[in-house]
Amino acid sequence: MAQTITLTASDSFKLGAYRADPAGKPKGAIVVIQEIFGVNSHIRNVCDRFAAEGYTAIAPAIFDRIEPNFQSGYSPEEVAVARKFVANPDWTAMLRDVQAAIDAAKTVGPVGIIGFCLGGSVAYAAATKLSGLKAAVGYYGGAIVRFADDKPQVPTQLHFGEKDSGIPQTDVEAIRAKRPEVEIFVYPGAQHGFGCDERASYDKPSSDLAWQRSLAFFAGHLK
Repeated sequence: MAQTITLTASDSFKLGAYRADPAGKPKGAIVVIQEIFGVNSHIRNVCDRFAAEGYTAIAPAIFDRIEPNFQSGYSPEEVAVARKFVANPDWTAMLRDVQAAIDAAKTVGPVGIIGFCLGGSVAYAAATKLSGLKAAVGYYGGAIVRFADDKPQVPTQLHFGEKDSGIPQTDVEAIRAKRPEVEIFVYPGAQHGFGCDERASYDKPSSDLAWQRSLAFFAGHLK
């Protein structure tokens, strides 16, 4: 069952979110953090897939403070528009809204977080700064290298594409050197966005493997 809900952040700001619940009793909850394209069909599909695996999934609309209900596809023109939202990202505000999603999810059971692209960086930052999480997973987060001096408070797993034009392997190695406790996977030949089946850079073998690793990671830590 899926629905649109409203979350309230600590500063009383109200934002939208997509919530998907499993058919039976949830094993736990996963907060899903969007790319720069909003809570679009890809992110809703990720939530639905987690619900099919037995988790409640909540995707907060972390651009609602800028443009409520923003959603985008992946054409070059849409990418250009979406980039304006992260020209000068307000990390503090995004984390405040993510905390609201974590707080809503806690009523279900243990909470994990997963994010893609921008959301991968947000998920890492959440692991270092927010409360109520048990595990964090980040996919191709370009800003993680800037946050790598901050140690995650929960088990953390990261996924990167070897051929990501925006995240050089030197960044991945810098993260690995600073955070040896973080589980890091690099997918040979994969580009940025390899986990999204709506993008031209989709790489099904890499995406499937990363998804299975993510599920196993959450199964091991959301207890």
